[in-house]
Amino acid sequence: MRPTRAIRLTVSSLNSPAPPVPWTAARTLFTRAAAPTVGRSSTALPACRSELRASARLPPSSSSAYTSPADNAALRLRTSSFHTSARLTSSSSSATAPPRFSYRIAASYSAKGRRFNADRNVYAFNPFVRLKRTATELQRGKRDKKNRPESGQDAFFVAHVGDAGTSGGSGAGGSELNDGALAFGVADGVGGWTDQGIDPADFSHSLCDYMASGATGYPDAFPARKSGSTAPLMPKDLMQYGYDKVMRDNAVKGGGSTACVVTAQADGHFELANLGDSGLMHFSPNAVRFATSPQTHAFNTPYQLTKMPPRILAQMALFGPNQRRGGGGGYHAETPADAATSSHAVRHGDVLVLATDGVWDNLSPADALRLVSRYMGGLGGWVAADGDGGSESSRRGSAAMQEGVGGGGAATLQEMLAVAIAREAKAASLDHRRDGPFAREVQRNFPGENWHGGKADDICVVVAVVVGVEGR
Repeated sequence: MRPTRAIRLTVSSLNSPAPPVPWTAARTLFTRAAAPTVGRSSTALPACRSELRASARLPPSSSSAYTSPADNAALRLRTSSFHTSARLTSSSSSATAPPRFSYRIAASYSAKGRRFNADRNVYAFNPFVRLKRTATELQRGKRDKKNRPESGQDAFFVAHVGDAGTSGGSGAGGSELNDGALAFGVADGVGGWTDQGIDPADFSHSLCDYMASGATGYPDAFPARKSGSTAPLMPKDLMQYGYDKVMRDNAVKGGGSTACVVTAQADGHFELANLGDSGLMHFSPNAVRFATSPQTHAFNTPYQLTKMPPRILAQMALFGPNQRRGGGGGYHAETPADAATSSHAVRHGDVLVLATDGVWDNLSPADALRLVSRYMGGLGGWVAADGDGGSESSRRGSAAMQEGVGGGGAATLQEMLAVAIAREAKAASLDHRRDGPFAREVQRNFPGENWHGGKADDICVVVAVVVGVEGR
């Protein structure tokens, strides 16, 4: 195995203006060279084409649109310690076997006021390492503060569903529905709690840690579920599990957080629960297939899960519930029951992007679509939908993914996407001349404020690239 080392990937060729391209998913999405423990030999099928969605086509490109100084810099990423390959494949039973999908996931993040570092601020989830946790680890369910990612008050998690219990996951007696399922999400701690002497990061990071623990312990970690349950894990239930754990955790004195949680099944469906102004965008070639709508009480006042400190509860008992919170009005205390839920289907080559408002306040859907298309198209994940299905582009893209962009080791496609989105959001947040969605919202609601430029904030993004795999 090659030693882990930092590499520099030059992507300036991806940044030159070009007219909109009718992309389709590449036949083979290489995210790494094949892992020694997972190697399979198979024949690639033609790509699953995506219908061109006229309502979400890429806007015409220009030399100034949707660019930032970071776009012209080399993208520096570390090489992960694993290599994976995922193909859309055929088998003798492919005519009757249901399609199966895997999700290649990575995250990138940057704390407000900290310089973005693409070497450090990235996390690659290894789908082939299935964690086994002891009863003690499940009971504790969270990590030490020193082991948290450098994401400020934002947090994220990625976990297999059903790893820890004997009745969950892919073990004997496990649920076929949960075999291959993943749970992932983001949370954004409410910064106003700092005025009460409370670290908002404690709530958001603990919530994500507990949701990860609950997912791996499913269904045994859920008392309401019978052992051996075959029902898939729902994200609202997982959010409730994490919230209940936070409410009982004496180390979390108080605080609040938004949350966006997904549970993705190997059959090509995912469930979504979103509370607040974090959110998800679902991309296919040339299209934004779905985007969440933020849940807010008023401008810049999102729905939020909340834990009231005992002294605040005492004040509320004496003076009523509308005591002022630093910079805001009354306290808001939603529960997971208030989350908006939906169910969606994915196709080979789709991209799911979950992010906190540090991303969505600074990047519009058009910005995000252009960025995803640039990298998926430039690196061979999506190929031009020409007459022969783009087979030549597919071969070039596959070689680039397998051998690395420019040769040598390569970062995974999902790592590059996550880093690119986080980096672009960071650049936009610090650009005083680039009006993003937040600036336009301020201008619409408060025209006298004369607000221009980005909104500095913590940034956290989780990217999942959907890959069709061989049915079993």
